[in-house]
Amino acid sequence: MPTKPRSNSICRDEDKNGALIEHIEAIDSDAELLLLEDRERAEKRLVRLLDMRLLPTIILIFLMNYIDRNAITAARIEGLQSDLRLTDEQYSTVLAVLFATYIPAQIPSNIILNRISRPSYYIPGCAILWGLISALTGFTKDYSGIIATRLFLGVPEAAFYPGAIYLLSCWYTRKELAFRSAILYGGLLLSNGLGSLIAAGILSGMEGVRGIRAWRWLFYIEGSITICVGFLAIDDFSWALPDYPHNTRWLTPAQRRLAQIRLSDDAGEADEDLGHESVFIGLIQALKDTKVHIFILISCAELLGMSFQNFFPTLTSTLGFNTMISLLLAAPPWILATVVSCLNAWHADRTGERFFHISTWWLVVILGFIIATSTMSVAGRYVAMFFMASGFSGFAITLVWLSNTVPRPPAKRSAAIALVNGLGNLGNLIGSYAWKSTWGPDYHPSMFIGIGSLAFAWVLALIMRYILVKENQDLDRRDLMDLSSAHRKRIEEAARLEGITFEQALEKRKGFRYLY
Repeated sequence: MPTKPRSNSICRDEDKNGALIEHIEAIDSDAELLLLEDRERAEKRLVRLLDMRLLPTIILIFLMNYIDRNAITAARIEGLQSDLRLTDEQYSTVLAVLFATYIPAQIPSNIILNRISRPSYYIPGCAILWGLISALTGFTKDYSGIIATRLFLGVPEAAFYPGAIYLLSCWYTRKELAFRSAILYGGLLLSNGLGSLIAAGILSGMEGVRGIRAWRWLFYIEGSITICVGFLAIDDFSWALPDYPHNTRWLTPAQRRLAQIRLSDDAGEADEDLGHESVFIGLIQALKDTKVHIFILISCAELLGMSFQNFFPTLTSTLGFNTMISLLLAAPPWILATVVSCLNAWHADRTGERFFHISTWWLVVILGFIIATSTMSVAGRYVAMFFMASGFSGFAITLVWLSNTVPRPPAKRSAAIALVNGLGNLGNLIGSYAWKSTWGPDYHPSMFIGIGSLAFAWVLALIMRYILVKENQDLDRRDLMDLSSAHRKRIEEAARLEGITFEQALEKRKGFRYLY
């Protein structure tokens, strides 16, 4: 058990960028953070601080991300399609074309995020940009104009969700990540409900104000709110996003070191890239990993199966009510989905289990589809919508499962998250054509497509679970690990951070197992 020092001393070490990091060893609260008897209490205080600053900021940005993206679905039922003289096929293309830039932009965006030192400027900057583009959507006059705005909108929006998941993975351990990611994803689910409520207020109260259609006001107002949120999230404000554990300015030196120790302790390796592990090498490593390919297919299939999200106001309008009531009815299913998602992720963290906490909810969506295809009654169809929305509880921790499966090095993890989320959104692109208005009001073909897609995702997830079980069994049989030079250096760095021997750090590395 280490003893408290009697006098102040400051030791300096060079970090990977050559910058000097001060490690203060004094009789004060900072020094006590690193003492073994205070470790648990210090970690709880650090996590609580992150939860109070990181999560609210990033959730608010995510909320506006999807409100801006899906404003077009609310605008459709209040005249956007007729005013711009769009055919049903053109409207589907307007939805799909966003993904033409959103998907390919995610990989370079996460690569940039992995290399820059200030994500607290990068992510809010992207939010300001997409808020501006969203506001400009209200000025469009024809098909080509709205196509252009949707194409540009996909680029800054691509930075957010995979970037947010990567940022969370840089701060939280495997057993903490699912719940925090679900809380983040709750911002998306709430945006579906809150966005409908905001849209209902704007569309009902702003029609004809200053001679402007209400659906145009919807883009002006929501885009302006996003711009304000982006500026408030920048690091110079009190509720700023953090940067990385080694350079966040509102943490003390000892808290920064503790944040690094927590992650190295979780995986037995320091959470950092070595000199030769470039962004290109990380991308190649991710592309060579079969597990990443399976996750891409899982994400694509589940997003296709749940592409009804982009048409939810249209679905509630099939219940036979007016625009205002239809928008209001769209909110409760997503509010319930948010609560269920957080509870599901909390239990997933408590148990360390992933497969059933993800795939079971796909079966719930399938049940919703079966109910919706069996009846056209208002009560039956509306209950089915609650089941359908709750299915996103599984999607909320899909990238968490990936992050748990590809933990190191960070360059590979960053690339894997971008690949899975980016290419997985091909499911959303295909889904833009899976809910044709000619198939309404029952949308049976759309729901059959969803059932098939989610069944395929379930089979793939089962295969992934089998692979991870097998790899854990292989790890159990290894008494000694055949360490590569890169692995050895990361374990040595973990030992240095924690103040333990290399052999002790190696034992912790042997304790790492995949979560399935």
